[in-house]
Amino acid sequence: MNKYVRRGLVGLFWIGVWQLLAMAVKLPLLLPGPGDTLRALFRLAGTASFWQSTGMTLARVAAGYVCAVAVGVVLAAACHRFQWLEALLSPVRTVIRATPVTSFVILVLLWIARGRVPVFISFLMVLPIVWTGVQEALRAVDRDLMEMTRAYRFTRMQRLKYLYAPSVRPGFTAACMTGLGFAWKSGIAAEVIALPALSVGGNLYNTKVYLESADLFAWTLTVILLSMALEAALKAAMRGRREKP
Repeated sequence: MNKYVRRGLVGLFWIGVWQLLAMAVKLPLLLPGPGDTLRALFRLAGTASFWQSTGMTLARVAAGYVCAVAVGVVLAAACHRFQWLEALLSPVRTVIRATPVTSFVILVLLWIARGRVPVFISFLMVLPIVWTGVQEALRAVDRDLMEMTRAYRFTRMQRLKYLYAPSVRPGFTAACMTGLGFAWKSGIAAEVIALPALSVGGNLYNTKVYLESADLFAWTLTVILLSMALEAALKAAMRGRREKP
């Protein structure tokens, strides 16, 4: 069976389960059905604020994610090269990993504007993932290959291109894929708490306050669909980079 057909059948199964549960509850305020959710989604999609909110959320998360990937790679390389720097900064990485997102959001709200909180939180959640993934990949570089590059007197750029880049790429790709999910979820969670203007998280919060359950499910469906689209786009980009000569 074609994998797309299989995925479609699985999706239809769970939509059917959702519909049956909604029919059993018989209370759209608690559990709107798929039909109610889709109607709410189409209604929201017909408004300018829907696209402005999704666009701003995507921009905030993307900004934090890109900065985290860049800084994470630099920190990984620096900590791999200098052991004293690894000893100095490793507690910071541990603290970031151990602290709940909500704690960071509340603290950051005291220091920066609401609109920048999701950017910073996305950055903070992705940074240790990329940092650790790339650093572990650097540690796993084949020592024999390193000796060979020294024996043949490779330049630094040649070592980077022919030794480190191919060796680190799998770990880097895995870290980027994992980090994307964390950036998206943590960024929206930060929006729910910080309530910046024009945000998916802000709309999620408002639907909860005004008991607009169909709209709540519609915004949640938007989050899921955008997450899937972002993951597919990143996979395609990584695959394209890998296939380049």
